[in-house]
Order: sequence, then structure tokens, then C-alpha cells
Amino acid sequence: MAEVCKMTGLTYQTLKFYCNEGLVPYVQRDKNNHRLFDDTMVIWVQKLIRLRKYNMNIHEMKEYVTLCLEGTGTFAERHHMLTVKHQQLCKQIEELQRSIDYIDEQQRTYEEVMNGTRPYISPFDSPRK
Repeated sequence: MAEVCKMTGLTYQTLKFYCNEGLVPYVQRDKNNHRLFDDTMVIWVQKLIRLRKYNMNIHEMKEYVTLCLEGTGTFAERHHMLTVKHQQLCKQIEELQRSIDYIDEQQRTYEEVMNGTRPYISPFDSPRK
């Protein structure tokens, strides 16, 4: 497991959690009961990492893995899951872009105030006496 953690960047605890949650099926064990990962399992773990980066939670990852294990007959369901996740991520990108736009606008305002081309008026400041 330590080698797989080095290869993938996962912590030992995360990899163990994924295994215990059934997200890494078919992992063999040696005579000392240590998990053995072949190249196929390493690729599987890398795909799990991608799913997590796609913002899938553990429940969604389990559902996706279950569908994968059921075979090619689940392509439509997997496609749908990824379509929904894609739409969610696009919405998050839009929300983040609105936040960036707001920050850009505020920075322009502060720059204009600092260089004297705009008066400073803020609803957040207390009135000066």
C-alpha cells in the first residue's frame, strides 16, 4: 500500500478507507494479510482519485464503482452520472467566475480611489465625525 500511496499521492489512511469502503475491489492479500496491488488496481485507484477531483462524494463514487463492476450494460447510467456531475461543475465554475468578477470590480474601484480618479463611498464604513 505504501508504494501505491507514493505512486498516486494518496495518504495511507485514504487508500485504506477506499479499500474498506469497497471502492477498490479484487485486491489480493499476501500471507501476512497485506494488500497487494497490481498495475490494474493502481490504474483503478488513479481513476478513483479523478472521480474525487470531479467532486464526487463517497456515495457517488460507490454508485459509480458498482456500475463499473456490473459491466458494459451500465454505460448509459454511468454516462448520465457524469453528465449530471459535468453540469454541477459548470454551475460551480459560473459561480466562481461571478465571484472573480466581483473581486476584479472591487479591485478596480480601490485602484481608482487610490489614484484619485474616484471618490470613496462605502456602505460598510462607519460615518466619521
